[in-house]
Amino acid sequence: MSKNILVVDDDAKARKLYRVILEKNGYSVLEAPGTLEAIRMVKEEKVDLIILDVQLPEIDGLAAARILKVYQPTKGVPIIAVTALAMPGDREEILAAGVDEYLPKPIRRQELLRAVAYLLENEEKE
Repeated sequence: MSKNILVVDDDAKARKLYRVILEKNGYSVLEAPGTLEAIRMVKEEKVDLIILDVQLPEIDGLAAARILKVYQPTKGVPIIAVTALAMPGDREEILAAGVDEYLPKPIRRQELLRAVAYLLENEEKE
């Protein structure tokens, strides 16, 4: 059974890129342009992993990660945060928000797939 991955990014081109990479590797992809839409989606769809842009317009990605980590439908779901504005110290701040993995943009296909596979594999063991 294919795993459901929710991609939360306000950039439609970025969402499409994630979709192409992930679907070619056997994953099902749901897309949300922002945090509020993502929260609405997870009420109706089970997700196994969330890819979350840190720079979101309505509620930034770090606040979104904190919300999703305590929200019942997504409480134990691993989150990969992605950002184009990687600065020294950002990794620590992002991981402190409850994110399981952090990847800088531009996303490298193999890095993304490795992180997704690792987190989904560990999720199954728990």
